[in-house]
Amino acid sequence: MSITDTLGNLVNQTAFFNLSVGNYIMILVACGFLYLAIKKEYEPLLLVPIAFGMLLVNIYPDIIKAPVGDSAGGLLYYFFQLDEWSILPSLIFMGVGAMTDFGPLIANPKSFLLGAAAQFGIYGAYFFAIFMGFGGKAAAAISIIGGADGPTSIFLAGKLGQTALLGPIAVAAYSYMSLVPIIQPPIMKLLTTEKERKIKMEQLRPVSKLEKILFPIIVAIVVCMILPTTAPLVGMLMLGNLFRESGVVKQLQETASNALMYIVVILLGTSVGATTSAEAFLNTSTIKIVVLGLVAFCVGTAAGVLFGKIMCIATKGKVNPLIGSAGVSAVPMAARVSQKVGTEADPSNFLLMHAMGPNVAGVIGTAVAAGTFMAIFGI
Repeated sequence: MSITDTLGNLVNQTAFFNLSVGNYIMILVACGFLYLAIKKEYEPLLLVPIAFGMLLVNIYPDIIKAPVGDSAGGLLYYFFQLDEWSILPSLIFMGVGAMTDFGPLIANPKSFLLGAAAQFGIYGAYFFAIFMGFGGKAAAAISIIGGADGPTSIFLAGKLGQTALLGPIAVAAYSYMSLVPIIQPPIMKLLTTEKERKIKMEQLRPVSKLEKILFPIIVAIVVCMILPTTAPLVGMLMLGNLFRESGVVKQLQETASNALMYIVVILLGTSVGATTSAEAFLNTSTIKIVVLGLVAFCVGTAAGVLFGKIMCIATKGKVNPLIGSAGVSAVPMAARVSQKVGTEADPSNFLLMHAMGPNVAGVIGTAVAAGTFMAIFGI
């Protein structure tokens, strides 16, 4: 073989001659996500691995290739199997539980109502998705984006057999989670008055250690008895929280909330990003999913704020409606946005802990919504 043939073979093996226009578009999209994650710091822990997985699969599609016969599959194919089997989303929930203080929710149980109200975006998007031509299971998998909960979106898509849509659904869910500080404030300001945004709420009562220990146990029993299909998510969330609050398994709590959590985020993020090849992502269905996800998220935010206004009226001005927007389950980002908008109206206003109640309730509510869809479809 001549040197010319050798060099020709090497050149032809480069990605430059094997990529489509769509691949180059997705590479640019991946670079855009990396910019948002690194420069703007929009959920970098999630967006960096997702964007890099997107980058890799559009340069080297075989990185997520399924095994054929005796030949092994691509590296990220095996990562992705952990998503399909609901292992990684469940472990994420355990880590979230280990990191989260449920005290604000226990101190103010009415927060459950705000968390429930914010789920209206999910159910509204479900019917809208059916109207746009999606089947029942696909509509359910797409609508859960409205909860701004990436792991639940992945979990439900896998359970309902919508793996073909999993990439766009997951990317949309995580993108909207990262864009919470941009999407929510205009909606919150539009639906509230300056006077309402300045409302200062009373300090929450102290929560005893016994209450914090009993809460995850009781919630796991009650919710999983009503909707057993929620056990992988709600069960792991409450197990992680029990690690935190029991005080006797410090090592498990630290592992679940740190090392294990970060390992899972790497595996989940890169594998989700790797599902966004140009062929799978650049189509009409993806555009519809992105639009539906945004509608669901905006409606959920608005529903939470509007129910907060109702509670404000019912309590004669004791509830700041801004905390209702935290009912979407982007923890703790949505609660921080409530705090930020409240502080803009009155620098001495402190809403963070009050907003954490609906925020945590939203995590549980989104998992319950996923369980409800699974029950409806007999999964």
